[in-house]
Amino acid sequence: MTPEPFPNPAPRPRLAALWRGLKRRCPRCGEGALFAGYIRVETACGNCGQVLEGHRADDAPPYFTILVVGHIVFSGVLIGETTIAPPLWLHLGFWLALALGLSLFLLPRFKGALIGLQWSLCMHGFGSSRDGQP
Repeated sequence: MTPEPFPNPAPRPRLAALWRGLKRRCPRCGEGALFAGYIRVETACGNCGQVLEGHRADDAPPYFTILVVGHIVFSGVLIGETTIAPPLWLHLGFWLALALGLSLFLLPRFKGALIGLQWSLCMHGFGSSRDGQP
């Protein structure tokens, strides 16, 4: 007796889910808010009822944020120092403020995009019958 394979759910739009997550919207409908706070995820979408609490977007968003912000800031510091050589206080003030601002801006967007990707791939509970899919 062979075990029955899991039924394949209907394919979900991957790029649309990523884009909706970047906009901090529900990956299913694109209308409801994805976050209840800064990076605290809603339990379910207020518009379509999609259950959102099954995500596993814990460590990857900070890693992506550090990677992107680090490349931008390091490149800027290197280019700025070799071309105009501003004083140290100007470097510290500008680049620290930019790094903090970019980090605060990008972190929820990367987390939303990762949740959207997980939803589109039916990962971590997003493929179960709890998620409101037919």
